[in-house]
Amino acid sequence: MPVVFRRGSLRFFFYSDEGTPREPPHIHVRQAGREAKLWLSPGLPEAYSYGFSARELRDIRELIEANHEQIETAWSQFFG
Repeated sequence: MPVVFRRGSLRFFFYSDEGTPREPPHIHVRQAGREAKLWLSPGLPEAYSYGFSARELRDIRELIEANHEQIETAWSQFFG
């Protein structure tokens, strides 16, 4: 499970097996037993969220947008 970056206690990562066929680029976020999966395409809602409030998801989305290039690069390098 490659970790792309961390912000405080939030861990942004993807799983090494992202489905067959592989799902579109996305990122998972975990913190203290809570997890969300968000698509990288702007404007799409989260794929799922367990335990994060709507406010926290907005903040997480902002972090994803601010680090979009780093996430895309990590995805491309790992999945080729």
